[in-house]
Amino acid sequence: MTTPPRILSIAGSDSSGGAGIQADIKTITMLGGYAMTAITAITAQNTCGVTDVVALSPEMVGAQIDACISDIGVDAVKIGMLGSAEIAHAVAARLEALGVPVVFDPVMVATSGSVLADAATIAAFSRLMACAALTTPNVPELEALGGDAALEAKGVAYLAKGGDAEGDVVEDRLMVPGRDPVIWRAPRIVTRHTHGTGCTLSSAIATGLGQGMSLPEAVEGAREFVRRALSAAPGLGAGHGPMGHQAVR
Repeated sequence: MTTPPRILSIAGSDSSGGAGIQADIKTITMLGGYAMTAITAITAQNTCGVTDVVALSPEMVGAQIDACISDIGVDAVKIGMLGSAEIAHAVAARLEALGVPVVFDPVMVATSGSVLADAATIAAFSRLMACAALTTPNVPELEALGGDAALEAKGVAYLAKGGDAEGDVVEDRLMVPGRDPVIWRAPRIVTRHTHGTGCTLSSAIATGLGQGMSLPEAVEGAREFVRRALSAAPGLGAGHGPMGHQAVR
């Protein structure tokens, strides 16, 4: 039996199961990885929005990471919602010396529009981007991080996601310092069931990197997984519903 890649997700818990830690576990498992978690915050949310958030202590987040690394080990890491600037720095302190691929999804706002990162937390993102193999901002997140020029000046490898841009075609741009851009374009899948798309994409990329794929290969495979999960959405909830991770084979 082949040992699965060990993927650690550092992110918040989504009580409705469509995003965050729950989406990451589903994605990693469906793609053949072994999912581990370090929960940063607990949210009360559903497809209509977030009603409460409680961040864990930086010490508890760090203890979860240490427990996974010291015993099972880690082949790749996905970072999602962090909850506070202190948690962001605690995570960065551990990952800077870990030596495995890190995929950082700079979560600032939920699909429903709820704010999930304050100004101090966003300011701490630079440290995480510096140690990440890839950062995956959507359109407003890229703008909040200073745009293409700012990330290129910092030497950050990033995937500029176009899912929330206008138009019938979605364009994603992989920008890696010293390399030509890699661009994917695909027809937009029109659906309200988009809860957890960013979480799913970033954890799928991390799983691909943990399996030994190149960065473009991991992104391409992750994009296909997201598109198939969008098409298989079970139609749950009254708002931005979850995708159909369980249907992707």
